[in-house]
Amino acid sequence: MRTYRQLFGVPEFTPLFTTVSLLAAASTVSGVALASLVFSATHSPLLAALSMSGGSFTQVVGAVALLSAADRLPPRAAETGLAVIAGVGAAVLALPGLPAWGAFAVLLALGLTGSVGGGVTYGLLAEILPDEAYVLGRSALNMSAGTMQIAGFALGGVLVTGLSPRGTLLVAAALALAAAAVALGGLSSRAPRSAGRPSVRETWRVNRLIWSSAPRRCVYLALWVPNGLIVGCEALFVPYSPAHAGLLLAVAACGMLAGDVMFGRVVPARWRPRLSTPLLLVLAAPYLVFAFRPGLLLAVPAVVLASAGYASSLVLLERLVELTPDAVQGQSLGLHTSGMLTFQGVGAALAGAVAQHTSAATAIPVMAAGSLAVSLALVPGLRAPAPAAPALGTAP
Repeated sequence: MRTYRQLFGVPEFTPLFTTVSLLAAASTVSGVALASLVFSATHSPLLAALSMSGGSFTQVVGAVALLSAADRLPPRAAETGLAVIAGVGAAVLALPGLPAWGAFAVLLALGLTGSVGGGVTYGLLAEILPDEAYVLGRSALNMSAGTMQIAGFALGGVLVTGLSPRGTLLVAAALALAAAAVALGGLSSRAPRSAGRPSVRETWRVNRLIWSSAPRRCVYLALWVPNGLIVGCEALFVPYSPAHAGLLLAVAACGMLAGDVMFGRVVPARWRPRLSTPLLLVLAAPYLVFAFRPGLLLAVPAVVLASAGYASSLVLLERLVELTPDAVQGQSLGLHTSGMLTFQGVGAALAGAVAQHTSAATAIPVMAAGSLAVSLALVPGLRAPAPAAPALGTAP
């Protein structure tokens, strides 16, 4: 399977793609609305950055407490339920008079329940598609996320200006509930991938075994840390240029989309393993120009080029799938998603804290330099040959 036409010929891929797309649009629109609402009320770069990704902090709690549910719940029911929770959460955030602490409490709750979502979605993707098509399918879902971010940031900016931040949050709620309807009506009823009940103990046991492999640890760190620091750069677009933040966020999504198309569809499979480190460096290096406070003519191409480096995740995820047994693919991929979102929250908080004491123009290149340093430190581990993956489906 080498083309997107063949990919969409797989019966369940289209409803899964649509569900993921609608949820990405809902998340993007709500993020723009909430960041605008918080920044206008507080004028705080830190709180504005946290409002876009503060819910990511609870991903780490979900990763150690709830993630076994990704392989032990029926995928259709889990996809539908998580979309409903996202819709209800966006509607609550739109309530007039909701205090800032209440908004952040809702964000944290959404992050906790959403920690299972990545494992459910990408575990189901691995079931729906043959092994050789996983990178192509993941590329298509990443392209969808990029496209929905472009449309979502543009739509969010228009709605915030023409409607209101709270009205925009209600639009996000409607998009999430539409995703729930698509998942319920379009996905087949499937049994859980693993037997047994989800539990904290089982989540922790499998996580411990997944983390025991040095090659997998290195892949996880390469997926989480450099990207999280660059998301911190993006979280500062609002305080860096309030009038053009929507444009910068949209072109970042364009760059990510272009990178995913290139490396998911065009670059030969035999080349991909050698490209993870160069792509991680491309992800960070262009943001160093923000030290010179560039205008849009320089900032826009720098952001587009940097965002193409997010394609490194396709290369690294292919390696992670190869290193992980099928029975725990959902939890392994969910651990990636939870860790990624957690480090995005850490990156946003760190970037906001630096900007709070200096400026957004200073914090952006500082975060980029940190991302470069981490990527270079991980090079030896990513180049090391991987041993055969041990079985993780049984208790030690």
